[in-house]
Amino acid sequence: MELKNKIVLVTGSTDGVGRVVAERFGAAGARVLVHGRDEGRGKATVAAIEAKGGRAEFLVADLASLAEVRRLAEAVRERTDRLDILINNAGVGTGGQGAKRQVSADGYELRFAVNYLAGFLLTSELLPLLKKSAPARIVNVASAGQQAIDFDDVMLTHGYSGVRAYCQSKLAQILFTIDLAEQLKGSGVTVNALHPASYMDTTMVRQAGVTPWSSVETGADAILNLASSSALEGRSGLYFDGQRESRADAQAYDERARRLLRTLSLELTGQPSSTSREQHS
Repeated sequence: MELKNKIVLVTGSTDGVGRVVAERFGAAGARVLVHGRDEGRGKATVAAIEAKGGRAEFLVADLASLAEVRRLAEAVRERTDRLDILINNAGVGTGGQGAKRQVSADGYELRFAVNYLAGFLLTSELLPLLKKSAPARIVNVASAGQQAIDFDDVMLTHGYSGVRAYCQSKLAQILFTIDLAEQLKGSGVTVNALHPASYMDTTMVRQAGVTPWSSVETGADAILNLASSSALEGRSGLYFDGQRESRADAQAYDERARRLLRTLSLELTGQPSSTSREQHS
C-alpha cells in the first residue's frame, strides 16, 4: 500500500514502538493522527513528525474510559472523512511482580479494558470510515504472551496476576481479529494481529522489571509490514510473530470462544448485539 497522503490513526503513539511507527508513517507522506494520554508528549511527537516534513495532529484520550474512546472516535470523524489505516497499539503492560488488580473507569479489569475492549470499541466506531476508504487496513498489536480466556471469570476476580491479565487481554485481541476478519469479508477492509518483537526497549517492558532485548525499530518494522506490505493485500484474519505468519493460542481458532467474546464485548461496551445490528444494517 502506498502511504503518501493516506490517513492513519495510531493509538498509543506518544511513546515506545507506537511513536516510532507514527514517525515512520509521517516520513512516508501519510497524515498521522497521533493518540495518547499526555498533552506534552503528544505535542512533542507531532513536532518531531512535522520537523521532518510530515503532517500530524494530536488527539488526547484515556482508553481506560469507554466514554473517552467514543470521544476519540468522534474527534477522528470531525477531522477526516476517511481513514486508511488503524493501528490499535495502545496498551498496559503486566505491571511487574506483585501487580495489584486495577479497574477501569467503567469498573472492568484494567488490562482487559485498555488492551482489548478499547480497541474493540474504537474499531467498531470507526468501521464506517474504514469501509468508505477501502482498501483499508486494521492492525492489532497483540503479543506472543497469550492465555486462554476464562469466560467464567473474565475480570479475574480470583487468582489475579498482572501477567495473566495481560496475556488474556492480548489473546482477546487475536480472537477479535479473526472474528472481525470474517465479518469484513468482501468489504475491502482487512484486519491482522501481531506480536511485534519480544521485550522491546519500552517503558512498559522496563516497568515490568525486564531487561529489553529487542529494539522498538524491529517492532515498528513488523507493524509497518502489516500496515503497508503489498504481499498482504486482501489477506485478513492472520496472526504474525514479527514479520512471519504464525499460529496463536488454540483458543483463537475456537469459533465458540470467539462468539462468546463478541457477545460479551458488545454487552460491556453497550452496543447492540450482532443480530440486531445485522437487522438494521
